[in-house]
Amino acid sequence: MNRSVTICMIGAGRVGKNHSSAITGYVPNAKIIAMVDPAEEVLKNTSEQFGVVQTFTTLEEALDKVDFDAVVITTPTFTHRNLVLQAADAGKHVFLEKPMALNLEECDAILSSVQRAHVLLQIGFMRRFDPDFVEASQRIAAGEIGDPMMVKSNTHGPGLPPAWARDLKRSNGMLAEVNSHDWDTVRWLMNSELDRVYTEVADFKGKENNVDTPNFYDNVLVNIRFESGGLGMISGICPCGYGYDARVEIVGTKGIMQIGELKGQAVMVCTNRDQGLITPIHRTWQARFKMGYIAELQHFVDCILNEKQPIVGGKEGRWAVAGVVAATKSMFENRPVYLKEVL
Repeated sequence: MNRSVTICMIGAGRVGKNHSSAITGYVPNAKIIAMVDPAEEVLKNTSEQFGVVQTFTTLEEALDKVDFDAVVITTPTFTHRNLVLQAADAGKHVFLEKPMALNLEECDAILSSVQRAHVLLQIGFMRRFDPDFVEASQRIAAGEIGDPMMVKSNTHGPGLPPAWARDLKRSNGMLAEVNSHDWDTVRWLMNSELDRVYTEVADFKGKENNVDTPNFYDNVLVNIRFESGGLGMISGICPCGYGYDARVEIVGTKGIMQIGELKGQAVMVCTNRDQGLITPIHRTWQARFKMGYIAELQHFVDCILNEKQPIVGGKEGRWAVAGVVAATKSMFENRPVYLKEVL
């Protein structure tokens, strides 16, 4: 009989729903048998939606009453360290949504806990599993565009981040909550570690959205120099208003490669010549990266079943956090910051 991996979902909000949908609908060798969220009404609605009977407001209670193989953590960043330590100490494998943690000290505590417990840790960088990004990575590695010289990655989100995500005391702002995927993407595709960053931020829409959070920004640009000598740029806008926009451009010594597009469907409509052509765009991150989310969770389950390490783990998560920490330091100190200053 084929073994099934039993999972406790920690977090019943938007990301928790997204991952629960991927697991229940597309990962046949996994089963969600418990769900945890301190918000009881959210917990009730999501658990009923996915047929999860055993629900708890704390992980401690779930660990005490239910036996499962792994946890999928989709809660706010400031909760990650303690939840991973609890799960790892109980011998549970961990899928942890990005960002890995608030700082490098928390990252190191997480790494130590999973190593000590001999459990797997996978970070939720779904672009590593998106078909377009995977193919691009393989073609770059094969030398199709030569040696990478420059990479530009943007993530622009349509809506305002939740209050905790824009509070720098409880998160690292948009640089982490929106652009974590970009930090991992540029390092991955350039095949080089970060060396130096310089950050510029701006606030264009905070007032109209009644945001009074200190140091709030809704636009960010980060210039990057890699250890290889290559150059990079990360662009973040949230809210951008026009839709969900995740695109990457890599320029090599032999050519250029672009990943992603604004167009959400290969469908165009024209009803009159004054209006012109109309084509749908990506409205949500869930829709844009649906296959990536499914593939990353299937990979996590496969790694548990086959006792192998995930292709994206704590090292990758820690480097993304290091980039965020350095870029935030650059923002506050108005200067370029070398990664060696924060590592």
